[in-house]
Amino acid sequence: MIAGLLVLVFLVVTGIGLAQEANQSQALIINGQSTQVPVIQVNGRSYVDLAALASAVNGTLSFAGNQIAFSVPIGPGNTASATATSKSTSAATPLSNPGFSRGFLNAAIEEAATLREWHAALASSIANGYPLSAGALAPYRAQATTNLRLASAAVSTDSDRGAYQLLSNVFQNMGKLSDKYVAMRANMTYISPDSLQNDSSNQRLMTCGRSLSAMAASGQFVDDGSCN
Repeated sequence: MIAGLLVLVFLVVTGIGLAQEANQSQALIINGQSTQVPVIQVNGRSYVDLAALASAVNGTLSFAGNQIAFSVPIGPGNTASATATSKSTSAATPLSNPGFSRGFLNAAIEEAATLREWHAALASSIANGYPLSAGALAPYRAQATTNLRLASAAVSTDSDRGAYQLLSNVFQNMGKLSDKYVAMRANMTYISPDSLQNDSSNQRLMTCGRSLSAMAASGQFVDDGSCN
């Protein structure tokens, strides 16, 4: 159960559908089962109600000072529980299934969230005709670069290595997409507000995101070539 939950978190936060809408409300699906847990997207990040999530997975939620403990049963016949707290951990503890280590999973979530913010900033600038420059997007690129390095350092399993390569491809493709529109604006080229939605490079990026989401949902690492 805990492995499935962590894969679910990877799916929800990474998306990696790189949503183009700043604020969205979505339903949460856990291991193929629809739930009543709402998912709200705000500025490229996804949020869930922890109490509702705990109820959906038969977990428990408790508070102690500045920490939040979220526990779910590991599986039938095992009385041990796995607890996730708000304190970060540097240990890369391997998960038995689907093979992602906890350290890598946490780092990948942070990288994916930053990529979503980068994409959202680019999409917002194009859709609203805001000034678009390399300097304006530089903080997103810099943070994504840092988080990608942290994800690389956390790799410890074969699944980690495979997922890291795809995550790295998303980073590179996001950079190319961003550079393309910055160059267009620098050359005073007219950019239609809906140009990103009709851009084949952006569509490939979205297809890659759906592939990563499907991989996370199934719990199996499968490279279908869409992120190359």
